[in-house]
Amino acid sequence: MRRALIWLPLVLFVLMLGLVVSGIVKPGDRAVRSAMVGKPVPALDLPALVTGKPGVSTAALATGEPILLNLFASWCIPCIAEAPQLMQLKQQGVKIYGVAVRDTPEAMAKFLGENGDPYAAIGDDGASQVSIALGSSGVPETYVIDGRGKIVLQHIGYIGEQDMAEIRAALEKAR
Repeated sequence: MRRALIWLPLVLFVLMLGLVVSGIVKPGDRAVRSAMVGKPVPALDLPALVTGKPGVSTAALATGEPILLNLFASWCIPCIAEAPQLMQLKQQGVKIYGVAVRDTPEAMAKFLGENGDPYAAIGDDGASQVSIALGSSGVPETYVIDGRGKIVLQHIGYIGEQDMAEIRAALEKAR
């Protein structure tokens, strides 16, 4: 029995090492998911950031048709990467509302001029209050909203070509 106890520290060390290595090789999902999925969009009434476009309000998100609510910013590099996919969705008839997080009208006008403008409305979330209310983990982040104003899907990060099938499926489900 005493001989077996001599090996116990080595066995425990190997088990701990195995746990550490498995955590490094296959880390857990660290994304912060919104608790708002399946719930109505929180009350919001954002003023317009860009001249000629309306702001974003809760009432505008419950129009009877699915809408993408895209949190973005002109200073956000991944937001540039998702711009072609958002333009593609707009061309397919998807209504996209933008929430500009901590941005300025001048910087936003430049961003839209360089990357395209898929937005039907852009609200100014200068204090990140909407981001916090939605449980957002940062920009870009996109929500699929059904026709009654309920959040169907939260997509964290930029929308890449690889994500388009998921977004389209969520929009179809939201009908």
